[in-house]
Amino acid sequence: MRLKANSVLFLLGLVLLLGSHCQAMADDSWFVSLYGGRASYDDLANAFSEKDFVDSYVAVLAVGKGLADYKHYLRLEGEGQVAKHWGEQDHFEFNALLGLRWLPFPWDRYLDTSFAMGAGLSYATDEPEIEVEKNDRTARLLGYLMFELAMVVPRQPNWTLFARVHHRSGAFGLFDGVSGGSNVVGAGLRYTF
Repeated sequence: MRLKANSVLFLLGLVLLLGSHCQAMADDSWFVSLYGGRASYDDLANAFSEKDFVDSYVAVLAVGKGLADYKHYLRLEGEGQVAKHWGEQDHFEFNALLGLRWLPFPWDRYLDTSFAMGAGLSYATDEPEIEVEKNDRTARLLGYLMFELAMVVPRQPNWTLFARVHHRSGAFGLFDGVSGGSNVVGAGLRYTF
């Protein structure tokens, strides 16, 4: 695996910069999420619009923790995931990521909403067949991205419903020269404690 040193240093610097400007979370919350989805041949930009789905599915169990808040606008979160794929591909996937969650929306008084983006590493126990079919090659260790829109269940502040894009990628060749990846579009439920 070839990782470009400048990219790793940039990511490390970003995390340190965010950490130095954030304050510790008052509630020090943990969360457990369960979500499922279906794989798509579409690229990341069209994951919601094209809907070129594949007969391949995933179930994901995630555990995470809020790490820091920035002025009630942003929350830094850490998350670890175990994913089981079935259908056209059959393997496990393990992901670790840091995410930033945008907290305030104008309608939060009626429906508490947040948007999150995260990045990290993804390790598959086998080379995912869909990635090989789509991109001619892949690697077990790739980059991981997630994009999520979440809504707290009314009158149940510990429960959140969310839609998520689960993305594995070579990050334009950063990981072992792989370009391209795979996307899963899904939905799930989160419990915060």
